[in-house]
Amino acid sequence: MASIKRLTFVVLSLSLFVLSGCASIGPGAVARDRFDYTGAVADSWKSQMLLNLVKIRYSDAPVFLDVGQIVAGYSFQRNLSANAAANFFNGSPHPTVPNGTFGLSGGGLYNDSPTITYSPLAGERFARQLMMPIPPSAIMSVVQAGFPVARVFRLTVQSINGVDNRRIKERNVEPADPEFYDLLKNLSRIQASGDIGMRMRQGDREITLEMVTRPKLSAAIEIARRNVAKILGLDPAAQELRLVYGAVPGNDKEIAILTRSIYEILLDLSSSITVPEADVMEGRVSPTPGADLGPEGPIPPLMRIASSTEHPADAFVAVPYRGQWYSIDDKDLRSKNVFSFIMFLFTFVETGSKEAAPILTIPTTR
Repeated sequence: MASIKRLTFVVLSLSLFVLSGCASIGPGAVARDRFDYTGAVADSWKSQMLLNLVKIRYSDAPVFLDVGQIVAGYSFQRNLSANAAANFFNGSPHPTVPNGTFGLSGGGLYNDSPTITYSPLAGERFARQLMMPIPPSAIMSVVQAGFPVARVFRLTVQSINGVDNRRIKERNVEPADPEFYDLLKNLSRIQASGDIGMRMRQGDREITLEMVTRPKLSAAIEIARRNVAKILGLDPAAQELRLVYGAVPGNDKEIAILTRSIYEILLDLSSSITVPEADVMEGRVSPTPGADLGPEGPIPPLMRIASSTEHPADAFVAVPYRGQWYSIDDKDLRSKNVFSFIMFLFTFVETGSKEAAPILTIPTTR
């Protein structure tokens, strides 16, 4: 009888242990899944962006695949069995037959089966998100948010009041106007000082930029402000400027910005990717263009993407393509910032409405 009681106690204890263990699966998975899936999506998004930059460099078609929905599903199956036998003779244990036997077995099966949907960027969505020019108001909003104006304008602005940024064509690159880099230098100086700000007012048909200045500007900032007005052909005394999309302003109180599309930005960045010399000699890819000349000498590329035959040891992101590894060095902070900014722009400036995500019917698990 004592053996049976011990068996009963063990069975009940193990049952409580199994049941209490499975009760904590759901809550414990939330924190783990949130970070695991976030990290996986971020890493795959970085790799996809770099791979498409390299493909554009080789005149290959970029392909973007969005992760639509992630639905994590779990199931836990458990079993527990026990058996016992006792032998008695006249109410007492049998003198020769073993007192009793008992057995206990248990098991569990944990199943993680996430449902992930993918949505290729194609058709109208491709044209809308990659080929449409970025609205000038979106560019100004990014600058207002504190992003470096020189970086933002080099990437997103093709021309401003007739002053051209560099232009990427099929087989060559047209350098930017020298005044463009002089403009960026003066705008950066003004932005760093914090002495001059701007407010955007969205009207029914136009956007107005209202200049906000401190009561007294330093001599250096006043010179920079006048240089900007001179380069852009603006009235230096104007406190309100009209912002429009276009190549040429209508008057000296108007800023006309011809903006780039996301694809044009990727095309510009891809042109500076270092490629194997053999691929250039064989005509597989165009030569890397030389640097533009600015007020203080050659202008370095915004982002450096290197190629190597082996996987780089210390890479921020690396992808294989045509037998080579293309990567951004983890110690290259400038390139990392530009790369992350491109990914931010990709989602920030999307125009139009998004397509509805597919409706999923998820079965419940027990």
